[in-house]
Amino acid sequence: MRAIKGTERGAVTIVAVTGALVLCVGALGAADLGAMLFARARAQSAADAAALAAVTAQAPILQRGTDPGQAAREEAESNGAVLTRCDCEVGSSQATVEVSLTPRLSFLSGWFGRAARASARAALDPDVLTYRDGG
Repeated sequence: MRAIKGTERGAVTIVAVTGALVLCVGALGAADLGAMLFARARAQSAADAAALAAVTAQAPILQRGTDPGQAAREEAESNGAVLTRCDCEVGSSQATVEVSLTPRLSFLSGWFGRAARASARAALDPDVLTYRDGG
C-alpha cells in the first residue's frame, strides 16, 4: 500500500504548537514558584526587622518610643507584610513576632495563593532596659 502524501501535511505544526504551549505553561509555573520563594524570603526579612523594632522600642537609651507592638507593626508594614502576632510586652527584653505576606502570582494563584508566613525572635540584654543616661 502506498500512503497518500497529502494526508500528513501540517502534522509537524500541531506538534510544534503543542510543544510551545507546554513550554509556556512550564515557564509561567516556574515564574510563580520563584515569586513564592521570593515572598517567603521577604516575609522572613520583615519578621526579623519587626522583632528588632519591637525590642529596640523598649530600650530607653535608644529613645525609639515605648510601644513595642506599634513599632513592630509599622516595621512589618514598611516591608510589605502584615503583623499577625506580637508577643512583646512593655518592659520585656525579648519579642517574638509573626508576619504574613501574600505573593503576587499570575498563573498559579488559584492553587497556591496562600500567604507566606514567617516568625522571628529578638532579645536585648536586660541591662539595656534599666540603663539611664547620666548626663
